[in-house]
Amino acid sequence: MKDLIKKEFALAMHPTAPMFVALSSMLIIPNYPYLVAFFYIGLAIFFTCLTGRENNDVFYSMMLPVSKKQIVTARFIYVLILELAQIVVAVPFAILRQNMPVPPNSVGMDAGIALFGFAFITLAIFNAVFLGSYYKDVKKVGVAFVKSSVAVFLFIVVVEVLTHALPFFRDKLDTPDTVFITEKLIVLAVGIVIFIAATFLTYLSAVKNFEKQDI
Repeated sequence: MKDLIKKEFALAMHPTAPMFVALSSMLIIPNYPYLVAFFYIGLAIFFTCLTGRENNDVFYSMMLPVSKKQIVTARFIYVLILELAQIVVAVPFAILRQNMPVPPNSVGMDAGIALFGFAFITLAIFNAVFLGSYYKDVKKVGVAFVKSSVAVFLFIVVVEVLTHALPFFRDKLDTPDTVFITEKLIVLAVGIVIFIAATFLTYLSAVKNFEKQDI
């Protein structure tokens, strides 16, 4: 498994992946829908799968002395490492944004604890839709990405609209992290639980679907 994970980063990873991780810095852009920053890592994962299809990465992996389950496991670990790296890189930029002498984000939710809770849900939706669809047919990478993009952006729009329309979002979640900390930590915890549960269930489904494919 260790060698398979090394293969993911050394051979399969698309060159744009580190750049998309660095786009966590978008959290300091004034008046921007910050959840969009967490979509870009999905783009890196899509590029990895797309390039892998063109380079016969799945076929190459099938030639190795490993099982189909191990191939899926290595890719999921790769995905999780990229997504968690983006979260980690985003934290200092969120702190910086909260301490910048600029007005609050007028577009949607500000960069803070609650935003990260919704970021985890954004990543969970991407994993469930993209990876769930991708492992039903690894040749249809574009279809999987279109489905996941629609799902993710619908969620982002809902969150940003609620930030303006719903008092709980507007008056408690979209405030400096020095106030209403309990509510924000609950949102963060719920987001993490959804991320873990959705990704794990998608992994189980992906293994079953990939094992059925005749490649």
